[in-house]
Amino acid sequence: MSQPPLSEAAAIYASNPQRELPTRRGTELAMLGFAAFIVTCAFVLVQANQEQELSWAVVWYGLAYLGLFAIAHAAVRRWAAYADPLILPCVALLNGLGLVMIYRIDLANAEEATRAGEDFAADAPKQVLFTALALALFLAVLVLVKDHRTLTRYGYTAGLVGMVALALPALLPSSLSEVNGAKVWLKLPGFSIQPAEFAKILLMIFFASFLVAKRDLFMIAGRKVFGVELPRARDLGPLLIAAAVCLLVLVFEKDLGTSLLLFGIVLVMLYVATERAIWVVTGLSFFVVGCLIAYQLFTHVEQRVANWIDPLATYSDPGGGYQIAQGLFGLGTGGIGGTGLGAGRPEIVPESNTDFITAGLGEELGFVGLAAILVVYLLLATRGMRSALAVRDTFGKLLGCGLSFTIVMQVFVIVGGVTKLIPMTGITTPFLSYGGSSLLANYILVALLLRISDAARRPSQKPRPKQPQQQAPLAEAHTVMVQRPPAGGNATGEPTA
Repeated sequence: MSQPPLSEAAAIYASNPQRELPTRRGTELAMLGFAAFIVTCAFVLVQANQEQELSWAVVWYGLAYLGLFAIAHAAVRRWAAYADPLILPCVALLNGLGLVMIYRIDLANAEEATRAGEDFAADAPKQVLFTALALALFLAVLVLVKDHRTLTRYGYTAGLVGMVALALPALLPSSLSEVNGAKVWLKLPGFSIQPAEFAKILLMIFFASFLVAKRDLFMIAGRKVFGVELPRARDLGPLLIAAAVCLLVLVFEKDLGTSLLLFGIVLVMLYVATERAIWVVTGLSFFVVGCLIAYQLFTHVEQRVANWIDPLATYSDPGGGYQIAQGLFGLGTGGIGGTGLGAGRPEIVPESNTDFITAGLGEELGFVGLAAILVVYLLLATRGMRSALAVRDTFGKLLGCGLSFTIVMQVFVIVGGVTKLIPMTGITTPFLSYGGSSLLANYILVALLLRISDAARRPSQKPRPKQPQQQAPLAEAHTVMVQRPPAGGNATGEPTA
């Protein structure tokens, strides 16, 4: 059997170029299609149970939903091609189910308004508009933030702006900032905004950049007490500042949810940066002491705790346990399988399309449906954490973990309050609840997570080593005659000195 020439054999056994990592955008598109199918079926069930017929509203909402997330998918395909393929479909499914529930509550409220002879303004079209604005911000973040590491340059600026945004409602008069007893709003002509929703992202950017620069300070151990190495007193500054800020938010803005969320984010990012559990223990100790002080000093905290312990005892009191009790009745009515979309009575719970939207979903989808929604949240946070662990830089790891934990913490705080696991705090459920500020801020959060995920999965651009120049085989080399110089002279024949 004849063998190929040596030059052909060298070409055959040359190393192949590295295979390109798949972007998985096709997987993302398929999962978005599955989410759209679930949302469309949910709209059909709501109309079948509420109006006993199908109207053009299903087509309008369905096309709006498909168009918005088709644009989002195209943006990710163009500017974050290697991002995790499950993050956007999870967000789309949650947003769609929230829109279905808001539309279902609109139908019930519209019927009651018609019987009473009153005008009614639906919230579902506004939620579609908020989703469009949120996706515009989502697109802007993907385009402008080409590398998440550039955010470290603006770490202290983000911290300053975040602190100002957090404190601004407390400094304004109640007529410009207070809604339902909480001074967390900024009322502008024609619309209102909640600055704390954006402040949490800015403060996470600041704290991640700060921990990257000052990480060694938090690694130094102090004195040992009962065999436990405590942090040095001078290194407790950031934690004390975080605790003070949260306490001030609680005092002046009466916003228990935001203060709890911010303090939890600080603790988790500090633990991820140092891997020292003593920081978590110290922070939780501060939290317990702060809760005891707040309970003794502030009547609204005392009222929340009383409603949590026994909502029926304060059922008829102003600001009492009526809302929590109605939410629990709804969850009990739903049972395991639920009453069916459009077949329950979630509208009788106050704030059923914002703070207590999970109670309505639990009533109509049952324990199984609500557990499935919580699993989607868990999947979203897990994929974000996975991307944070896989990214190559420390800032990306800290920021990604903080953003992912924020989703989990928000869901725990609001669902824990609705189910009476913890006192009610009053923050919104991400992507499900009606509201513009929460939706805008959470889509910025998702865009940053996708940017970090893209950096984690994108192949590293290493310069290819230069291939050595292949020489021709000896048998194919040309023979060159070289004339020997004469003795006593050089190659030109001239005598040497």
